Amino acid sequence: PKTLNKPGGYEHREALFGIPPYGGSIAQNMYYAEDTLCDFNSIDTRGGYPIRAMDDDKKMLPWQPPYILMVNRGGCTFVQKVRNAQRVGAAGVIIADNTCLCSAGDACHSDADQQCEEREPIMADDGSGSDISIPSFLMFKQDADLVKAEVQANHPVRIEMTWSLPNPDDRVEYELWTTPTDVISRDFQREFKEAAVALGKRAYFTPQMYIYDGIRSGCQGVDGENDCYNLCTNNGRYCATDPDNDLDRGISGADVVRESLRRMCIWEIYGEDDGVGEPWWDYVNEFMYRCNTEEYFSSKKCIKDAMEHSGVDSKMVDKCMKSSGGLEDDVQNKYLEDQLAAKDKSGVVILPAMYVNRVSIRGSLEFPVVFKAICAGYESGTTPSVCTTCKDCSDQKECIANGFCGSKKVHDSVSTMNMV
Repeated sequence: PKTLNKPGGYEHREALFGIPPYGGSIAQNMYYAEDTLCDFNSIDTRGGYPIRAMDDDKKMLPWQPPYILMVNRGGCTFVQKVRNAQRVGAAGVIIADNTCLCSAGDACHSDADQQCEEREPIMADDGSGSDISIPSFLMFKQDADLVKAEVQANHPVRIEMTWSLPNPDDRVEYELWTTPTDVISRDFQREFKEAAVALGKRAYFTPQMYIYDGIRSGCQGVDGENDCYNLCTNNGRYCATDPDNDLDRGISGADVVRESLRRMCIWEIYGEDDGVGEPWWDYVNEFMYRCNTEEYFSSKKCIKDAMEHSGVDSKMVDKCMKSSGGLEDDVQNKYLEDQLAAKDKSGVVILPAMYVNRVSIRGSLEFPVVFKAICAGYESGTTPSVCTTCKDCSDQKECIANGFCGSKKVHDSVSTMNMV
């Protein structure tokens, strides 16, 4: 309704789970469920507002998909609510906050005997949200009350949820946080090279290796010695978790740090200038194919073989690793220090993590999700042809490889919420 239309959309907070359609939008009729949606078996899809017509059995018609469902906060986790909404056919969910923020002042009216909240609620993942594919927002109480009042007066309300990424210019920057032993990111690293090459200088990739600050974690003793056994290098300065949880055998944390530094150097040599770094992608793939086992992970012969097959100069890489500070003794390593600083600045905690134009990309780390997010990050009018041709193709990888989708050939999370 016109009375609810707000220029610029409604202030809201996005859930940290679900998969937003980056660069797209969802505009559907909204239903308000009086149910908490905490118990799936008790959800009444014939209830709520606005009131609908009756069927032949004199029962109100159910919510007609696709629709956006508004549900009150409280009673269970955000994840449980959104999951149950997804199971009953919702395309998106609006969580209506039922508590005023103290910062809202007189703009928000608290219910009787209810105190305001000092901190904003965070729609965090409770650890089980990986199965949720629909997006969801939290709407603050002062706005949610107005929307609920409108729909409870049996006036139809249509909501638009839109997503865009910061798009400052004609080049998108994207970065992947991972480790050499991370299993989840392997398929992405195997598959995305062709997209990186096709995007060329219109997209700048930065691979980030996740390591721990050993000094901050207490792995360097007062005498400067390594107190964390074989988890760290440089006398306890730089550490990684033991991937097989066995300190006496297999791949060690120090092995992971060493391979992380090697990949940083390969990127410095072959990818820093153009942001594409074909040899880096090739090396990672060769390493995964040849050396990613307990027996060969630290094998100099296997690593050298992987470099040769990917066109990487092993002598240049060795020189880079040593000149950056090396991995022995109690000395700082320039690249590892840079990684620690970048990790603190990004705030990344869960691996793997993908950022596009400094916005965290949620959902599974899959080719289509990342490619669409990158294509959504260009300034209007500057989107490269590979994006316009392939981002909506059913098989993006094939489209990029062939240069066309079907018969069309290539010739050359910021979000908003509106009432519509």
